[in-house]
Amino acid sequence: MRKSQEFHVDSTRYLDELGKPLDDLPAQASDIERVVSAYRNMVLTRTFDAKAIALQRTGKCGTYPSVLGHEVIGTAIGQSLAPSDVFVPYYRDQAAHILRGVSLCELLLYWGGDERGSAWKHCPEDLPIAVPIATQCCHAVGVASAIRIRDEARAVVCCVGDGGTSKGDFLESINLAGAWHLPVVFVVINNQWAISTPRSVQSGADTLAQKAIGVGLPGHIVDGNDYFATIEALDTALERARGGKGGSIIEAVTYRLGDHTTADDATRYRTAEALKKAWEADGIKRLQNYLHQNGLWDANKEQALQAECKSTVDAAVEAYLATEPESPTAMLDYLFESVPASLQQQRERLAGKSDGGES
Repeated sequence: MRKSQEFHVDSTRYLDELGKPLDDLPAQASDIERVVSAYRNMVLTRTFDAKAIALQRTGKCGTYPSVLGHEVIGTAIGQSLAPSDVFVPYYRDQAAHILRGVSLCELLLYWGGDERGSAWKHCPEDLPIAVPIATQCCHAVGVASAIRIRDEARAVVCCVGDGGTSKGDFLESINLAGAWHLPVVFVVINNQWAISTPRSVQSGADTLAQKAIGVGLPGHIVDGNDYFATIEALDTALERARGGKGGSIIEAVTYRLGDHTTADDATRYRTAEALKKAWEADGIKRLQNYLHQNGLWDANKEQALQAECKSTVDAAVEAYLATEPESPTAMLDYLFESVPASLQQQRERLAGKSDGGES
């Protein structure tokens, strides 16, 4: 007799587009200080994002990927991670980085092409920003393996986009996480676009979270614009991982409100109507409405926050622009234990240029 199994992936949402509860809220909603802090970080992230784009447009920063539409997810990740946990990001995780202690100046240095921006001062064990698609997933299971071997009560969070779930790096990594029972939480940020490729043709699966089933991990879908749904899922998954119960996959569904990067023009492949509809579900506005409706926020507090964020970002930009550039020889100094003879002459020429000499 053939026995069949049924599998199911849960989906969670607590707030509607206007910030009104659809059901009883999770326990996380009772921590008012944490909720307000989350909103403040989302606003700071969005303020920083706008400035970073402006810097790129004026030639003061390199190609930059906007975080517009991802602020809720990144903030929930940053709040859920314990200081001893390890964060393995991709390239649109600014909100989480800020809560991990990465300075805005460090972020600007990185996107300005200065590798010193990868040396996080306050979270040195977090991995640097990963631009190659899904390669960071392999690193995440490596870190999680070390944690398990050491029998430490720590966890890893790895972020990847919807497009990244089609890469072998992701599929092999989640398979290893399931087989080895590793303490790693994969957060799939489904923003509907892999550059110009829509989610509808990215995968034949109804959901991306269900990819967890084939590797023995629990999969869960959350409204990535709903702070309460997202923070609850992350708190639960990380507690499970730290407790030795293994990894998870969380699919956070949102919409990329900006271009893929400043080198992209999203108007070429998506409609104004779709973008307008996505803005109506904006997670920051949704949480702001919730706070207003419950007497936790008002216009005066909003005005003060906007001014504070602007001042914070302006100070970071000033520090970034005042940072002395590294010597041109830095591009060769950290590739090898010692510079090989084949590059030594090039290094000497670069050193001569940086000292004011002729090439």
